Amino acid sequence: MKFLKFILFVTAYVVFIFSASAHIIYAGKNQRIQTIQQALQLAQNGDTIIVSTGLYKEKNIIIKKPVYLKGIDFPIVDGEKKYEILNIQSNNVTVEGFKLANSGISDVYEVSAIKIINAKNVTIRNNKLENNFFGIYAQFSRQCSFIGNTIFSASKISYQTGNAIHCFKCDSMVITSNHVGGHRDGIYFEFVTHSTITQNTSEKNMRYGLHFMSSHFNTYIANTFRNNGAGVAVMYTHNVRMLNNTFEMNTGEASYGLLLKEITDSYIQGNKFIENTAAIYMESGTRLQIKGNSFVNNGWAIRIEASCTDDTITHNNFLGNTFDVSTNGSLVLNSFDNNYWDKYEGYDLDKNKTGDVPYRPVSLYSMVAEKNPSAMMLFRSFMVTLFDKTEKILPGIIPENLKDNAPLMKPFLL
Repeated sequence: MKFLKFILFVTAYVVFIFSASAHIIYAGKNQRIQTIQQALQLAQNGDTIIVSTGLYKEKNIIIKKPVYLKGIDFPIVDGEKKYEILNIQSNNVTVEGFKLANSGISDVYEVSAIKIINAKNVTIRNNKLENNFFGIYAQFSRQCSFIGNTIFSASKISYQTGNAIHCFKCDSMVITSNHVGGHRDGIYFEFVTHSTITQNTSEKNMRYGLHFMSSHFNTYIANTFRNNGAGVAVMYTHNVRMLNNTFEMNTGEASYGLLLKEITDSYIQGNKFIENTAAIYMESGTRLQIKGNSFVNNGWAIRIEASCTDDTITHNNFLGNTFDVSTNGSLVLNSFDNNYWDKYEGYDLDKNKTGDVPYRPVSLYSMVAEKNPSAMMLFRSFMVTLFDKTEKILPGIIPENLKDNAPLMKPFLL
């Protein structure tokens, strides 16, 4: 009996200590505490602040302690087009269920709806961010998660909006299931490492749906990049995995589904490129594995510059593209074997499911258009058809070693 009483006493004491150390604070127009800033001043480490629905015109809210900030029915925090809204400077902070709108704009500072500075384990979840300069901006932070947010700007001028999600010198970030659009870039990584970007939709951004700059050992999986100035740009980066994404309808005079510049030792696999001006543009790409992708109804499927070396393009499907491959040089140091090309007119007498004669995916006309873009006005003319037929019979201009030595007779199952 004494032992049982002791156990009950210890349990009650632990419950008391827990309840004493973690409080719930209610804030709202009909509450004793009416502002978010008042609630933050009263909160202790680990407290939960529940904010009721309504309009809150509070500026430069600074969070310097670990708290859980929870909105009910999306309370609106309005920056009045003058101020930054939330500034998080503490570890272990969660912000969930708010509508943050109308931050200020600056030519000098990254004014944001939510700014995270030198913090870790910060979670931004299920919020609505509308018409802000930057949506979520994180710098010198790590192990932060941005999950299930919608982030949109109605700006029509690029210098009047920043990026929806921007990470600068961060590590181990998780960005998943967000829907972003209307910003300069949808998601921007600058000097970011060991992070993942999964299941996001980035559309109608003025420049890039996703932009990597000097950001290594990252992975992006199962995202959709649609109707952006260009889908994704990966620059000056190594060891990136790009898996099972969809790049569609990124169109314009200089638009790409995927732009690769000065990138090495990376994987591009299982992606779908649909109706882009150029699905992939590669400049100075080295040791890239481009495998198991589908290129459908693009202007150019792959534009590969002569500066690219040791790249392997294999087991991809090329369907309905105007040009399957184009290049600007005669020396090609890359492999293009075992792809399916819908323009291939060869045969398979030995029934081994690969063509008996090589396929050359570069047309003479694409070589001419690469050096003289104005020649595109002759596209689909009889003269162009005659040029290409002549080149196939008497090859002399297109790169001799840019060919698929074993083209597949049927599309590869992705």
